[in-house]
Amino acid sequence: MDADDSTGSTAQMAAPPLLCVGAPPPPHAYDPGFSRAITLLSAIVLSASIAVVAWLSFDVPRVERVPDAERALSHMVGRLMDQAEGLKTLPVWEQFLYEATMGSDTNDREQAIEWYRELAEESSDPFVDLHLAILEGEVGQVQVVRQKVSRWSRQSAPYPVFAGLLQAGYVEAHVSPATGFDLQAHLAELPVNGWFYSRLAARIAERAGDRPLLLTIEMSSQQREEALLWRSRTFALLELTLMIVGLLVLVSWVRRGRGAATFRVGSAELPPLWAGRLGAGVLLRGGAVGALLTVAFLYAAGDYPSLRAVAVPLSNLPLLALAYYHLLRPQRQTFWRGFGLRIEPRRIGRLGLAVLAVVAAGLVGEWVLGRIAEPLNLISHWTEWFDADLVWGTSSTLMVSLMEYVLFAPIFEELAFRGLLFGILRRRFQWGAAAMLSAALFALAHGYGLIGFLSVFWSGLIWAWAYERTGSLWPGMIGHAVNNLLVCLSIMALLRA
Repeated sequence: MDADDSTGSTAQMAAPPLLCVGAPPPPHAYDPGFSRAITLLSAIVLSASIAVVAWLSFDVPRVERVPDAERALSHMVGRLMDQAEGLKTLPVWEQFLYEATMGSDTNDREQAIEWYRELAEESSDPFVDLHLAILEGEVGQVQVVRQKVSRWSRQSAPYPVFAGLLQAGYVEAHVSPATGFDLQAHLAELPVNGWFYSRLAARIAERAGDRPLLLTIEMSSQQREEALLWRSRTFALLELTLMIVGLLVLVSWVRRGRGAATFRVGSAELPPLWAGRLGAGVLLRGGAVGALLTVAFLYAAGDYPSLRAVAVPLSNLPLLALAYYHLLRPQRQTFWRGFGLRIEPRRIGRLGLAVLAVVAAGLVGEWVLGRIAEPLNLISHWTEWFDADLVWGTSSTLMVSLMEYVLFAPIFEELAFRGLLFGILRRRFQWGAAAMLSAALFALAHGYGLIGFLSVFWSGLIWAWAYERTGSLWPGMIGHAVNNLLVCLSIMALLRA
């Protein structure tokens, strides 16, 4: 062994385990002549944009981030309760399966009460108070309802009407048929519908002995529940199939011991050929321009909603142009080769299997996270996943949203966070540390709470692993698209008419 080899071996042995040892220098020397002042200014702009996202996440009340939060929460909770009632009609084994995968009805109702109590503190809408009282009555908090009845009977309209309805529905054991008829007429005139109307009307009908009306209410509720149940079962079957098939692929690969060659579908090299310091400069400059463009597009989208369809790709173009010009081109690489996007026809099947494994790993991680979070009462806040465009948007608005979430976001986020950010970190660290750091920044950029952060963090790890193992961004891009599509479909299946 010569002196150089000895020195290199000693350096590798002494290096911390997280550091990437032996990352080769760029094969082609390149000096872009970046101005430090401009790079510093870019870092300030990008840091400021991240700080704004963090400020919005922690300082602005969550219910203020959803337009018409009162209508949104009423619609969402009503659908969730209808879904829970429909699940009770399934065979015992299927109820057990749903409870194991989706959580219990008790937790759903308790969480809905917490959400409504939060909204009641921010909203002056009296019907928020009525909806909350109905939820409390349905979970057996009769004493809480009794106190509200006593207090509301002395307040201005419409609270005395609310007090009379709640008194008959949850406090008194019996009401006269005439009183029940009058109360039902009052309730029918109020803007209360769906599950909330059905539950309160049914309670009053039971105590008044109005069997024909009770039967009508039950039939109406059953129709809503059956429609939601069909959607829920179809969606659950889709997720379960993806999970099982993907896990079988993953287990098969592990048991056969075929190693990395089984996963390899692209030609991307990790660590990448370009210098990490240069990559950081490109990322800061391109990210800063992209942040400014994003703000401009969000401002303009109020007058021109169609701009949303092109906001994501256009705001990312400066970063990708800089990456090509300063990182890939000097090393004699194209986008297709540098990020492993050119797939040979004979490897298409292998790519499909890799995507199934990636999707399954993501779904399993989400399931484990849900099972851990549920007993700790750590559930994603409803404002983090409610999307008014997916729920109430026109067909054209819905298509724009789906293009943004399912097409543009996966492509450009994977190029930025895995192709560039993970690649930069991979020059310095082993893949595990690089994956965790890039996934953490990816999760922070979304501005979610704890559970949302952990969910996105897990996805970022999986997609970084896929890039490292397959040499291509395609498995992560497609897995990211499937993940976003499943989220959109779950929202639409539950909440869209």
